Amino acid sequence: MKRKSVFLSDGRLSVLLIAVILIIDQIIKVTVKTNMCLGESIRVTDWFFIEFIENNGMAYGITFFNKLVLSLFRIALIGVIAYYICKLVRREHSTGYVVCLSVILAGAAGNIFDSMFYGLIFEASTPFDVAGLVPFGSGYASFLHGKVVDMFYFPLIVTTWPDWMPFWGGREFIFFSPVFNFADACISVGAVVLFIFYRKELESINEVLLHSRKADSGNPDRDVAEE
Repeated sequence: MKRKSVFLSDGRLSVLLIAVILIIDQIIKVTVKTNMCLGESIRVTDWFFIEFIENNGMAYGITFFNKLVLSLFRIALIGVIAYYICKLVRREHSTGYVVCLSVILAGAAGNIFDSMFYGLIFEASTPFDVAGLVPFGSGYASFLHGKVVDMFYFPLIVTTWPDWMPFWGGREFIFFSPVFNFADACISVGAVVLFIFYRKELESINEVLLHSRKADSGNPDRDVAEE
């Protein structure tokens, strides 16, 4: 039986989702970058703050490599995920699986966009001045060395460790302390949903990549879209 063509195929859904996430992420970051001083905090509720910080690392400010190596790693990872999605949508798959991968890809792309271009188009943010746009290439850093903008801070619990606790006794305890951005949230949510609900699909990664040529060669048993 022939398969009817669908306007919003999973491939198009993936592209649309990635574009929407990137746009939302950049709107938030540019708004914060151009309206707040570095370290400035806006209290929304007792457990939610908009706090402007920048970092050179991965999600939630974690750093394992130097900036250039980290940026190149991100680009390579984005390329691999994008290639995998392209091959996946041509095979039997779950729409939710594609959505999770797309959300993760969009989050990673959102942060690498900061590293690629923010140093070229923005002044450096400081605790005393709000950064502004500058002519392309005359910003605070070179290509791939821009800093990632973070702003969401959720100190859900703020208390102190009991005095009897070794090492931490009497010290402040904050849950949840990392400051993150919309792209970080997309990566985390996409990854958690992926590992909880789509483990079987994850096991098929090698099969999809290794046999992609065969899938693209026009297998006569595959359904074709109705003209």
